Amino acid sequence: MNVEAPTDTTLSVDLNEWFRSNARDLPWRRPGFSAWGVLVSEFMLQQTPVTRVIPRLHEWLDRWPTPAHLAAVPPSEAVRAWATLGYPRRALWLHTAAVQIVELHGGRVPEEVDTLLTLTGVGDYTARAVAAFAYGHRHPVVDTNTRRVIARAVTGHGEPAPPSRTRDLDAMSALLPHDRTEAAVFNAATMELGATVCTSRRPRCEDCPIRAVCAWRALGYPAYDGPRKVVQKKFEGSDRQVRGLIMAELRSTHRPVTNDEITGLWADTVQLDRALAGLITDGLAVDDGSGGFTLPV
Repeated sequence: MNVEAPTDTTLSVDLNEWFRSNARDLPWRRPGFSAWGVLVSEFMLQQTPVTRVIPRLHEWLDRWPTPAHLAAVPPSEAVRAWATLGYPRRALWLHTAAVQIVELHGGRVPEEVDTLLTLTGVGDYTARAVAAFAYGHRHPVVDTNTRRVIARAVTGHGEPAPPSRTRDLDAMSALLPHDRTEAAVFNAATMELGATVCTSRRPRCEDCPIRAVCAWRALGYPAYDGPRKVVQKKFEGSDRQVRGLIMAELRSTHRPVTNDEITGLWADTVQLDRALAGLITDGLAVDDGSGGFTLPV
């Protein structure tokens, strides 16, 4: 069966209209939200659910409302404030990025993608998201939700193939409205649809604003049989869990944590040593020279 792919106009008009009436009220979508706030939120949202990010984001921006405020404190404070968001290297990278913004860009978050990419911890997605959402530039912004919506609505596949930067950006670029404002809305609308309606496990197709032009629906919702991305190993018993236990111990005090205290955190000493060594390599744990360990200073 041949299915005509929806055009950029079809998708953008319908999705943008839906988004303006149905979008969740998220801090980074509110008028006047700063470019620094957008950058911080994008760091926090990497591999972390929105519901966990929002309270931490408010706390962070209340304490450090500009890059200069964060750059003025030791990196240990950033790691400590990151608390249980996970992947604490992001806090270290964000602190370094704040220092770079102050020292190289006069304290203002850059707006060009190429310049944003020079900041520590900023990858292609984050750079495009800041440029599009904070400054209104016309760039395709592609996350997991975007890829799923395009796979279903445009190509008729139940799930997207493993990520491909060139293919994914080209696919979104082909759908992006020419108007800058509408392009920024469409980027956000596509993500929102994938996050709230066109979800991975239980898509609510009856509520979808583009169901009439969805290729997957027209084909009868065929099961996806293509290549899949590698599934992350479970958290329980993993090195990530052990790293988290060590980090929690380091955050709990402003004095060095002794080796004996760390040894008591996990029964498998080989795994514990491996996790600690990884934290030291990542700059998240520092040997104080006397048998104790601290957060980076």
